[in-house]
Amino acid sequence: MPQFDASTIINLRDLGGVALAGNSAVRPGLLLRSGQLDRHDPAADPAVAALGIRTVVDLRSENERREHPDRLPRGARLIVADVLAEGTVPGGAAMPAHIESVLGNPAAVEERLGGGKAEKLMCESYRAFVTSDAACRAYGRLLTTLAEPDCGPLLFHCTAGKDRTGWAATVLLLLLGAAPETAEAEYLAVEPAVRAAFAPLTDRFTAAGGDPGIASAIFGVRPAYLAAAMEEVRRLYGSVEGYVRVGLGVPDAAVNRIRARYVA
Repeated sequence: MPQFDASTIINLRDLGGVALAGNSAVRPGLLLRSGQLDRHDPAADPAVAALGIRTVVDLRSENERREHPDRLPRGARLIVADVLAEGTVPGGAAMPAHIESVLGNPAAVEERLGGGKAEKLMCESYRAFVTSDAACRAYGRLLTTLAEPDCGPLLFHCTAGKDRTGWAATVLLLLLGAAPETAEAEYLAVEPAVRAAFAPLTDRFTAAGGDPGIASAIFGVRPAYLAAAMEEVRRLYGSVEGYVRVGLGVPDAAVNRIRARYVA
């Protein structure tokens, strides 16, 4: 699927072309994912302008939106779907939402996240993407927006475009009929772009004596993280379809419209 390395939007990817069941694929140009849009320059980014994005769904918290407000592509409307609203994601809320502050003090980071605790906290965050009320509302809002007849090409994003966004992409691909290994491959494929985008931050952290293993756990995309969320889906709902219909409250008619629209 296309990447847009020259774009001012970090980690921008088109899910179009991802293989689905029955020799089909995701329809190109309609489902896009990325990191935050605060660096986007609509006047100097013809690659993004050509995409004709009509809807942007922001999965970030209120603090993230205030500190790094989106610069929307021309003509796009903004929908806020805060996965971490009301502080309802237990334990791991600070991990995806406040990346810069997490790495501010290497000694404090070691005490809080060393010895494998970073990986554990990330797995807890992913489980909460499935279990928390705020996350269910947010992901349900994303899916019902995708079913609207006038949503046009839609871009969904968080800060780095790997955790909250990665889970959204995984759910979408599985709902559309992707094999689990295909959805996981898309989830894992963003790591080089994320590492490049946040290299200055991680370099400062390690230069100050921070453990590179902790930085890797925070900025990485690991199969164990995705597996933690999928485990919760199976435990609570039996399948991704059950999670979407019951957990996220997306009606059958909306699911059918999503499949009809985004499967080529």
